Amino acid sequence: MKIRSTTVLAVLKDGCGAIASDGQVTLGSTVAKHGAVKVRELYQGQVLAGFAGGAADGLTLFEKFEGHLERYQGHLRRATVELAREWRTDRILRRLEAMLLVMDRRQLFLVSGNGDIIESDDNLAAIGSGGPYALAAARALSRHTDLSARDICRTALEIAGGICIYTNQTITLLELTGPGAVAPGGEGKPA
Repeated sequence: MKIRSTTVLAVLKDGCGAIASDGQVTLGSTVAKHGAVKVRELYQGQVLAGFAGGAADGLTLFEKFEGHLERYQGHLRRATVELAREWRTDRILRRLEAMLLVMDRRQLFLVSGNGDIIESDDNLAAIGSGGPYALAAARALSRHTDLSARDICRTALEIAGGICIYTNQTITLLELTGPGAVAPGGEGKPA
């Protein structure tokens, strides 16, 4: 049986960043879990990351990425490039089936095991089963409202959860609000 899950959305706006994910994990045609946490803060709360794909694979990538962040003293672009290089060339890592969104208050990257590093043109990015729905909603909200990054994330994920059968509306949301600070309601607490 194939495990399907996840919608992760990241938004940068006005020097603030937000990343959010739904909590659904689907096993075949059954919802196996409603409240999985797929986003976390890294590097002393200065970086946010989310994964789509296998949970063990995503958690392994979080650990590797955090090691690169430590090595490069929080320099997001450098840590991201090193993770993508290692992920693509390491015999074991390249078998991992996941994608990552990583961000700080200035930059946002989508990272894959093929060595892809995509920096968003519009400070919005999404991955996972409901990613296209969440991204479309976030783009519309970003262009036509004055909502904050946090509110765009929440609303777009709620919209995606109403469309994608692999996405629910149990949302975990993390926010970078000041110089390196994560807003209250941090890791592991549904928003």
